[in-house]
Amino acid sequence: MTLPSEIDVAIIGAGAAGLAAARTLEGSNLSVLILEARERIGGRSQTLILPGDIVFDVGCEWLHSADRNSFVTIARDLGFEINETRPRWREQSLNAGFPAQAREEFLAAMDAFDTRVETASELPQDMPAAKWLEPGNRWNAQIDAISTYINGVELDRVSTYDFDAYEDTGINWRVRRGYGALIAAYGAPCPVALNTKVSLIDHSGARVRIETSQGTISARRVIVTAPTDLIANESIRFHPILPDKVNAATGLPLGLADKVMLALDDPEALPSDGHLYGALDRVGTGSYHLRPMGQSCISGFFGGAFARELENAGDGALAAQAIDELVMLLGSDFRRKLRPLAETRWAHDPFARGSYSYALPGHADDRAVLAAPVDDRLFFAGEATSPNFFTTAHGAQETGVRAAGQAMGEKTV
Repeated sequence: MTLPSEIDVAIIGAGAAGLAAARTLEGSNLSVLILEARERIGGRSQTLILPGDIVFDVGCEWLHSADRNSFVTIARDLGFEINETRPRWREQSLNAGFPAQAREEFLAAMDAFDTRVETASELPQDMPAAKWLEPGNRWNAQIDAISTYINGVELDRVSTYDFDAYEDTGINWRVRRGYGALIAAYGAPCPVALNTKVSLIDHSGARVRIETSQGTISARRVIVTAPTDLIANESIRFHPILPDKVNAATGLPLGLADKVMLALDDPEALPSDGHLYGALDRVGTGSYHLRPMGQSCISGFFGGAFARELENAGDGALAAQAIDELVMLLGSDFRRKLRPLAETRWAHDPFARGSYSYALPGHADDRAVLAAPVDDRLFFAGEATSPNFFTTAHGAQETGVRAAGQAMGEKTV
């Protein structure tokens, strides 16, 4: 599209935060345009429909804290079916490689670790969350593996304060036809310029000048929702420079979580919505969802340094690792029953460079620093700016609503 020369509010990024900002500004009598580098909306959300009508959310998948999640109401309003089957992340279906007594010991160790982190969050100095692992505990590697799934990184790089700040009500649901599809439907009415990569936000003049791959546009106000790594490495630059924003984004890097989807030729051999952990004695291992929502497939989940290693190994590496681990757990017959369908490579996505943010030790306060407006005309949103629902699509959505209110001059507490 040809960009207009002027706009009231420009929004950088058409992920959940940017779309929420645009939807909130509807009816405000302000002209609004989202500038999106990708050829699609949704950001770090996207639903693929794979052969066999298998729904694969390559990004966000779960309606976390569903009893407080804004997308639950949005889904119902838009006619999207919600699947309320709870995840079985604390279980090991079929007792495959993880006997019941050992599983109880692991869960007790995990709960004790969480309690120590909660207590440590009251200490006067922030520390790496890994400090609160019990020395010599046989389950430390598995506890660290869980961190790679939920934080995208190992515990030695995670702020204790930030780890404890995340709020999870324990109610997690899914969208039957995909969370990414829901977010795309939510954003469908929004005015968006696709394939429009922003390189410079010049706020030195009376209006903000935005340089993009499709030309230059000026705006009265700008809402920035780009992932933190793009601000930290100055893929998007500010003039005059905003060192506080760059430093805050640097303290909130994106962790990595990748998924692989495998077709299952004999679905009746496994329970619907079952769960398996891979190896229990190392941090680098997968978490497997058996037949999600009854589908004929298994989805695998990898995080942290191991996910990055698999990405760097090239296409097919995640699938090969997942199949090897599942054969180890389920038996050699399953090698011929599993077939790779799709896998993600979020670290190699130039418009994300990772999956979701975590705070480095000593940087939990950077979320508030990144969220703070500049001169009442630059506003910041995105999951990394959420105080308690970071890493989630609903956290991002809430920040978009907040930033839009700020852009309209509403006072926030």
